[in-house]
Amino acid sequence: MKKLFQILNPLLILSLMMGTMPMAVQAQPSQLVSTQSALDAVQVSAERERINDLLARSDVREQLVNYGVELNEVEARVAALSDQEVLQMADQLDNMPAGANAVIGALLTVFIVLLVTDLLGLTNVFPFTR
Repeated sequence: MKKLFQILNPLLILSLMMGTMPMAVQAQPSQLVSTQSALDAVQVSAERERINDLLARSDVREQLVNYGVELNEVEARVAALSDQEVLQMADQLDNMPAGANAVIGALLTVFIVLLVTDLLGLTNVFPFTR
């Protein structure tokens, strides 16, 4: 029996060490996600969805077409916005008055973002910026 334990003990210890090594490797602090960053990611995702819902409205789309903006270009630009830009645009949408002015304000915000990116050479939406 003692001989059996002499053989089994190192095997059990080795299997226990091998089983816990992947957990020790995964628990590095550089890979941990803080609660605040997870909440920020959820908030950015929700705000991006809200902007996309606003741009999906027919009156907003009609006004963008009247401005001479291609709808697929607007969708591409909104998809390319950084998290900070999404939060800034959502904050501007929150600070706008309700009603018809909100739609015009939202369009103006999108127009200004597209205009600035066009002037910086990041997009090619408006022909009058060349």
